Order: sequence, then C-alpha cells, then structure tokens
Amino acid sequence: MTPPSPAGRSTGLALATAGGLFLSFDIPLVRLSDGGLWPVLGLRSMAIFLIALMALAGMRLVTGRWSAIRLTPASLIGGLFYGFSTMAFVAAVYHTSSANVVFIVAFSPMIAAILSWLFLKEPPSRSTLVTMVIMLAGVSLIVSGGVSSGHLFGDCLATVAAVLIAGALTIGRASRQPMGFVPLLATIIPAGFSLVLGWSDEFTMHAPGWALLDGIVMMPLAFWLLATAPRYLPAAEVGMFYLLETILAPVWIWLIFNEMPGTPTLIGGGIMVLALLGHSLTQIWAGRIANRRKAAAVPIEVRQSEA
Repeated sequence: MTPPSPAGRSTGLALATAGGLFLSFDIPLVRLSDGGLWPVLGLRSMAIFLIALMALAGMRLVTGRWSAIRLTPASLIGGLFYGFSTMAFVAAVYHTSSANVVFIVAFSPMIAAILSWLFLKEPPSRSTLVTMVIMLAGVSLIVSGGVSSGHLFGDCLATVAAVLIAGALTIGRASRQPMGFVPLLATIIPAGFSLVLGWSDEFTMHAPGWALLDGIVMMPLAFWLLATAPRYLPAAEVGMFYLLETILAPVWIWLIFNEMPGTPTLIGGGIMVLALLGHSLTQIWAGRIANRRKAAAVPIEVRQSEA
C-alpha cells in the first residue's frame, strides 16, 4: 500500500479527530435532553434514521445506485444487533454513571476479537490476547464498583450493548458487505419501541433540542467522519480516535453535571484506556514495519525479473 502523502495524512488526522470529538458529545446531549428514556431514545433515533435515509437518497440521485446498502441476511441480522445495542446503550446511561457506560462499551473490540476467534477461526494476535486480559481486569473493577454503588443493572446494560456491538462487527467481518449505513438505519428499531412504549404521561422532554442536535448533527457527522478517515489513514490509527469518546465523555459529564466517577471507575477506566492505546500503537508499529518490508522488497523483485 502506498503511504499517504503529508497532505493526505493531515486530512485523515483532521477527519478522525473531528469524528471522535463529535462522538464524545453523544452521552452529554442525551443527558441534557432532560427527559425519560423512551422519549429521548425515540427522538434521537428517529432523527438519525431520517438523516440516514436522506443521505442514501442523495447518493442514489448522484450515482444512480443503492451501492451503499444491501438488504441481505447479514445486514438484517447486523441491523438487529445494532438496533438493540442502541437501546441498551441509552438505557445504561439512565441506570449507571456515564463513565461506566463508555468504559464498558470500549471493551466491545476485544469481545469482537473473541467472537471472530470462535466463529470465524481468526485467532487474535499475542498483543490482542494480552490487551483482552488487561481490559477484562479493568471491566471487573468498574463492575465491582457498580455493585457497591447500586449501579449493577446499568453496568449489565452497558455490557449487553458491548456484546451486541461486537456481534454486529463480527457479522460485518464475516459477510464482507458494506455495513456503514446499517447502524444508522437500525435506529428505526429503538424508534419503533419508543413509539409503542413511550406514549404515556411520562412522554415528556424539557429540552428536546439537545436530542435533535445529537441525532441530526453529532452522530451522523461522527459516523461519516470516522468512516471516511481510513481513506487517508490506516484503520488502526483511525481506531485510536474512537478513544476520544472514552476519554472525553466523562470529562464533559463532570464539567456539565458535576458528576465525578468513583475510584473503581477511574482506575478501571484508566487501565482500559492505556491497554487500548498500547494495543493501537502496537498495531500501527507492526503495520509500518510490514509496509517498509514490502517497499524494500519491490526493487529486489524488479531486479530479479530484469535479470
């Protein structure tokens, strides 16, 4: 693979940074909406779904094809996983601390590695196995803190969200199909549940504008930017910018709501972030070495063919 030019790399870094930054505002905007679970979940989900439909329709007009999405068993099952993971994620925000949610959900790539190992026969690398063990220790600390503080149910919801996201990623990996729009379109599932279960006296929201901002602007932009960045940067480097949500979301919650994470959450989350960061850097380093070896091998092959 040809290394990206300095200008292309700068573009990729800007896209990935902006994407991770927008993503970090998801939980704060849900909290700022100041409403019950079902109305906030429904409004946020419906806004994302409509934006995704508009984007697909625009691409259809420009290209004349629906190439960005394919209705197959894999995309439908993956959509179910993504849809219910959204429900579990937002519900977890209402039942445990925001820091617990983002730190536990950050474990989803490691769960995806385990599922790929079990079902796709893709054994993880040694560095991935080491990262799994370290992150599992961090998650155990966070959940133990949830037990003592009465937030065990919320921590379990966050764990369910992480498992469902990992399952959806594994399905996407196995199918090799374009799945970029699947999580956006799958928001019709939580939107539908909200319409059925949320129309009651509790269907109130004091600041719906925040939920609309999240669904119309922040989440679609975050997904688009992070999906576009790999055109200019290696995927391993782009993956590091997802850590911005893990790091920044608790900071925004602390600044806005004065909600300070507990000691087990801070220690466990710190362990997980450092483990993910170390794993990402290892992957980047290994990828660069492999590219250098390929680049060095080309002249030799050319000389041998000329001889």
